[in-house]
Amino acid sequence: MNAIDKVIARINELSRKNKTVGLTPEETVERDELRRQYLDNFKRNFRDQLDTIKWAEDEENGENGGGSTTH
Repeated sequence: MNAIDKVIARINELSRKNKTVGLTPEETVERDELRRQYLDNFKRNFRDQLDTIKWAEDEENGENGGGSTTH
C-alpha cells in the first residue's frame, strides 16, 4: 500500500467514525489535513498529465507543444 492509499484509507476511516460517533477536535484537524494532502496530490498528478499532452496539430506543424495554441 503506497502513501496515498494510506491517506485515503485514513480519510475513509475518519469519515465512517464521523457518521457514527463523531470526531474529536484533533481528529477533525487530522481529517482536514489528510483531505488537503489528497487534493494537493490529485492536483499535482492532474497537472503532470496535462503537461504531457501533445496536440496533434502542433506535431503536424513541427512544434513541440511548448507554446499556447488557440483552438
